[in-house]
This record gives sequence, C-alpha cells and structure tokens, in this order.
Amino acid sequence: MAHRVIQWATGGVGRAAIQGVLGHPELELVGCWVHSDDKDGLDVGELIGRGPIGVTTTRDIDALCALDADCVLYSPIFADPAVVVRLLKSGKNVVTPLGWFYPPSPDRDRFDDVCRAAGVTLHGTGIHPGGITERFPLMISALSGSITKVRAEEFSDIRTYGAPEVIRDWMLFGKTPEESRTSIMAEALGSGFRQSVGMIADELGFRLDPELRTTHEMAVATAPIDSPIGVINPGLVAAQRFRWEGLVDGEPVITAAVNWLMGEEHLEPAWSFGPEGEHFEIEVTGDPSCLVSFHKLHPESIAAGLERNPGIVATAMHCVNAIPYVCAAEPGLRTYLDLPLVAGRAASRLGRTEPAA
Repeated sequence: MAHRVIQWATGGVGRAAIQGVLGHPELELVGCWVHSDDKDGLDVGELIGRGPIGVTTTRDIDALCALDADCVLYSPIFADPAVVVRLLKSGKNVVTPLGWFYPPSPDRDRFDDVCRAAGVTLHGTGIHPGGITERFPLMISALSGSITKVRAEEFSDIRTYGAPEVIRDWMLFGKTPEESRTSIMAEALGSGFRQSVGMIADELGFRLDPELRTTHEMAVATAPIDSPIGVINPGLVAAQRFRWEGLVDGEPVITAAVNWLMGEEHLEPAWSFGPEGEHFEIEVTGDPSCLVSFHKLHPESIAAGLERNPGIVATAMHCVNAIPYVCAAEPGLRTYLDLPLVAGRAASRLGRTEPAA
C-alpha cells in the first residue's frame, strides 16, 4: 500500500516535493495546504504546470488534520511549532526541512512525548542544514581516525534563489551593512545549524565549549549589480557569509558555513566561489583527511535557477525519499542517527512495480 502524503505549502520546495511524491512508487499525494487565498481550491496539478491530478488545495488546517494520511511534508517558509504539534497529534508522521534535525532538550523531549503519545514520528532533513551539514560529514568521517576538525560549507549565487521577498526582506541584501547586520538570518538559520554542529559533536565525541561562535560577514557592491530584487548600488550589501563554529578551548573544531554572493564581480572585499565555482564542500581533518565537493546541485544559469533550482529540488527530494523510512520507524523524534540509510528510487520506466522490501 502506498503511503498517503499531504504536502504543506507550495513554494519552491513544496512544488518540487509534489513532483517528487507523484514520481515515487511508494507514495500517494492526498492533500495540500496553501498559504494564500489565490491558491485555495485549485487542483494541485495546476500549481506545478501539469494536468489535473484530482487533489485540491486548501487553507483549512482542521480538514487536513482530519484527512486520512500517513505523513505530512511540512515546508512553509518558516515553521510554526504549534501547527507541527497539531499535525502530529492528528496521527500523522511529519517530515520537514525546517528544523528538528537534532534538537536539544527540553525541546526534543517535548516533541518526543507528543510523537509517542500519538504513535507517530517527526524527522528533520533537507540539504544545508539537514544533509550536507551532518549526515554526509558523519558518513565521510568513517574513513578517518583522530579527527580534529569537520567543516561543511556552501558557496552559492543567491541570484538563483527564486524568493525575492526573502532575499530582500529577510536576508536584507541590497541594504546598508548596518541594516543587514540586523537580519534575522543568523538566528533563523542558526537554530538549524547549531543542531547540525551538536549532532556531529555528540556522535564523534568532541567536548565542545558551552557557547557556539556565530559570525556574519558582508561584502558590498563597488558598481551596480543586476539582481532579482533590482539593481544593487555601490555601497550596499551584495554578499554575505555566516559561520557557526563549535569550539574546544576556544578553537574551532566543527564549522558550518554559507557563502551567498550576488555573483563574483564588483564586490568589496573581492569574494569568490573559489576555483570550483558554486558547490558544497565537506572537509574532515584526521588520519587520513578527506575533502569532498558536491557539484550539480546549483543551476547552470540564473534564469535556469529561477525556473528550477537543483538545490531546492534536492532539499525536497531528501524529504520525499525519507517518508517511507519515517512511516516505518518507531514513534518519536527520529534523526539520521535513529533511521536506516535513506535512499531514492529508480525512475518509473526503470523501476519495479512493487515497493522495496
């Protein structure tokens, strides 16, 4: 029997998730929540550019809680923990890229109790954080001994991110450095990246200092830069770098970082993506050391990225592919450390007709 799935929100990740669910041999889309009135009551197929599929969008949370479904893929722009609790209490597993990767107590205990009482599972996954930052460094670390450092870092052209309101109003690109320094992103992202650092520290056995170090650096335009939020004029922020570092005796041993640039030209300081271009990078320093780069998770052009960004699709697919494993898991808040290896599925024209054992 296919697992019945509700998609929660239809932004970039949500639309990619819908396509992923429809193409997964073990999943069936049965419901879809939308944020805005203009999307309410539409056939989901209309939202993703294909013919009708017989599933209608709704803004009615009560109706979706009452719907017979096995799992909710929860991916609005920002998480509402109260909504997640309602979904769990309605008897539905929840998979989300918005946190719960490795929450500390008492938050973990609270959600674990809710899950166990309802007989369901909550799992946080995604890309960065949610995969590149913890799942893959831990896998790579198995090749090393006497590990002294772990680093996971993103190098991306933010012009390919198809959410101009987030770039302008939340990330505060195109503002003065003083204005951008007030961005909520260090905290909003930090809530996830701190969990990533904690997971790696606990699993590898690092004795971290009590406080993580967070840094926020900026580069400004030296000439006008065209962007999806309009022209960024000289002196305004056109690149940002965030780092979250776990320290031992004041020295960084675990680093999660993002480098978001409006291209590589006309920046001061003169930042770049490096010789590999846009990529994700994981480095484990030990005996021996290992350096891994992830490519093809960035679009070939700005226009292609605004149409369909591979990094957004990867975020969605990591969630989609986790659903069968989450539905089979014991009730509770489950992290990568609690689940078996999550894998994708063969293309339908090449795959089996029955689910994997």
